[in-house]
Amino acid sequence: MTAHVQHEGGCLCGRIRYKTEGEPLWIANCHCRSCRLATGAAFATFVGFPREKFDFFHGVPMAHSSSSGVTRCFCPSCGTALTYESERWSGEVHILVATLDHPEEFPPRAHVHTSEKLAWLSLDDDLPQHPAVSSRNDDADEDVGDG
Repeated sequence: MTAHVQHEGGCLCGRIRYKTEGEPLWIANCHCRSCRLATGAAFATFVGFPREKFDFFHGVPMAHSSSSGVTRCFCPSCGTALTYESERWSGEVHILVATLDHPEEFPPRAHVHTSEKLAWLSLDDDLPQHPAVSSRNDDADEDVGDG
């Protein structure tokens, strides 16, 4: 991937499409309860991009304030969860990797919020594991993000 490469993705029914470009800021598996509930999965894999490099170009997603300062977008027709945005990282949009046209291009680099991980889930890869993500300035959490 290079800075000018465009990436596209969208929902299951095709009514919502988005695009972004360039290199990701980070890619991580999030194990927090909120992301699990929003996606219906044991964890959610997100990739972060600068907000100014992201655009919904087809259709209009629904937005839901899932907690204070957090907005999650999804398709109002099929329900596909698409993005996460937070006041905490106001310059970023976090895209659910599985909604990208080529998710294989975005392998995770870390696990975050592992303190909330499901007990039956075994993390036997060599990725760094972070119990939480408290601030973009924390050395342990740098380039990880927050789902």
